[in-house]
Amino acid sequence: QVQLVESGGGLVQAGGSLRLSCAASGSIFSINAMGWYRQDPGKQRELVAAITSGGRTNYADSVKGRFTISRDNAKNTVYLQMNSLKPEDTAVYYCKARTGGSGMDYWGKGTLVTVSS
Repeated sequence: QVQLVESGGGLVQAGGSLRLSCAASGSIFSINAMGWYRQDPGKQRELVAAITSGGRTNYADSVKGRFTISRDNAKNTVYLQMNSLKPEDTAVYYCKARTGGSGMDYWGKGTLVTVSS
């Protein structure tokens, strides 16, 4: 089992920045990749950014150049640095961890990001 706890969400004006954190605990040795997803009410959850255990990253086109995902293996934490925020970035942001082998997914409870215009 893997437990994930997100933090760092909040209200920010357009053009501002926020940094989200996702702390992992439990069977962290089994984690292969981690990622951030977001979901607006009434919409599907979408990938924002992901990072593998080897440090390879990928981003949604809508956030490329503005968001940066990173991980601190010593702290078992993944970060999402969000710059130049736009109102359309408003959503609940979820952290996900995928384990190796069977590829089981674990989710955090989410943190709300609100960008005002």
